[in-house]
Amino acid sequence: MATVLDPAGAPAADERRPASRTKSTTPGGRRRHVPPLLAISPFYVLFAVFGAFPIIFSVYLSFQDWDGIGDMRFVGFKQYGWLLQDSVFWHSVLNTFEIWFLSTVPMLFLALVLAFLLHSQVRFTGVYRVAYFIPNVTSMVAMTVVFGSVFAQAGLANAVLRAIGVDGIGWLSSEWGIKSSVSLMIIWRWVGYNALIFLAGLQAIPTEHFEAARVDGANSRQTLFRVVLPQLRPVVLFAAVTSTINGLQIFTESQVLFQSTDVGTTGGPGQEGMTIVLYLWQKAFKEHQFGYGAAMGWVLFAIIAIFTVINWRLVAGSDEDRRSGIAGLLRRKGARHGR
Repeated sequence: MATVLDPAGAPAADERRPASRTKSTTPGGRRRHVPPLLAISPFYVLFAVFGAFPIIFSVYLSFQDWDGIGDMRFVGFKQYGWLLQDSVFWHSVLNTFEIWFLSTVPMLFLALVLAFLLHSQVRFTGVYRVAYFIPNVTSMVAMTVVFGSVFAQAGLANAVLRAIGVDGIGWLSSEWGIKSSVSLMIIWRWVGYNALIFLAGLQAIPTEHFEAARVDGANSRQTLFRVVLPQLRPVVLFAAVTSTINGLQIFTESQVLFQSTDVGTTGGPGQEGMTIVLYLWQKAFKEHQFGYGAAMGWVLFAIIAIFTVINWRLVAGSDEDRRSGIAGLLRRKGARHGR
């Protein structure tokens, strides 16, 4: 077959290589991506309407003075300036931090203990897992009403204390009684959920690591701190971050627990149960200061972001240190077997 040459003696351009297909000439072209995009489009539509738009609008609203009905009045950063001078807001911030500390630290510790118990060879493990998770899916409003009866002055909690010779506590009337009662409700709700998270992390640890620690002569405490916790660090980080996010957004417990006092907007006597979100709800939906509430929401977002970074720095640690410690255990185990 003869080859057509150009004047320079090289094959003609049409004969040098087969013509490449462009996107427009490919069968279907870009139209073949349309059906998959249409299939997932409802999610993006719903997210744009109920997720992205409220977020963007809240930023705009935080610079406006608006009662929800009349015209908006632009006030710039004055909302944030008023917020910094609001003594009730700072009192709610302090209450939120105290309740968060009283609930999150014991909750994570108890969850870790429960996870170890479930990880051991015990009977009816599945029943315990379901029982621990039930509080997390139970209506918090209903359970807060129950806890309100338990923590009443003549309730079950004080009855038990008096039975063992201890004077009753003003769970719903004193400063630390209010904070403790709210913290106990948070612990009751989330300890089982975090225990199952820790249990999943424990089950992912290879058994050879425990065997290496046992061969190396490590006791239970050393195994916990040298083998288990370093490898559970990502799981602990997840639990700490999510618990911080949830703990700084406490609302239902305080709002329903003290609903008899001005429909739950005061946070109890002395406003000791007033949290940031409860105060936000009071200003936005009771006093109709939506711009002020939006500004408060973004300040809360900044606080949560800062605490998330702090948790990340404290808990994450160095993956190289974790891997080197485990590798050392395995090397020592191999050396002992070699002998």
